Amino acid sequence: MHHKTIYLIRHGETDFNRRGVVQGSGIDAHLNDLGRAQAQAFFETYQHVDFDKIYTSKLIRTVQSVEGFLDKGHAHEAHEGLNEISWGVREGRTPNSMDSDYYRWLIESWQNGQTDLPAEGGESPEDVQKRLLPVVELILARPEEKTVLVAMHGRAMRVLLATILGQPLAKMDDYPHHNVCLYLLHYDYDTSSFSIVKENDLTHLQSL
Repeated sequence: MHHKTIYLIRHGETDFNRRGVVQGSGIDAHLNDLGRAQAQAFFETYQHVDFDKIYTSKLIRTVQSVEGFLDKGHAHEAHEGLNEISWGVREGRTPNSMDSDYYRWLIESWQNGQTDLPAEGGESPEDVQKRLLPVVELILARPEEKTVLVAMHGRAMRVLLATILGQPLAKMDDYPHHNVCLYLLHYDYDTSSFSIVKENDLTHLQSL
């Protein structure tokens, strides 16, 4: 079968994650100690995989999450199209009840089909989808890269998974994620279709 194997991971934990602060594309946070340990655990489990290319967003937390593979000399490209959604004016703020109510309303609106609704001062899921698609097309246009690793972000991952699996964006929350979770995907060039082999897999983090 003519196919491509894609290892899709979310970045490791940052202090913003730990504190429950929304990061989005406007916050370029570094991994914290746990995040670096998560990245190292993933590397130790999958260092035997001969990745033809590693794709990350432009944000440092995704690059740090694959640092072990980069140190081995794997080819790497960073694309802004893989960045996290822009959550707008509330990014980086200490959580409070008003912000929590706003995010709850926003996500419920998306789940009800209003996926063109942007975060205040930020992006909508449809905005994210539009910038993700050219990167997906680029990756698929390189069949010689048979096995690739893609490191990105939680909400953007959900948009990506719903898109490539043919689901409406209102269903994107059906795809759970955790820091340095793994979605193992196969793309079949003969049928132009994706399938999930592993979903939100965390077995590589069991020692943490």
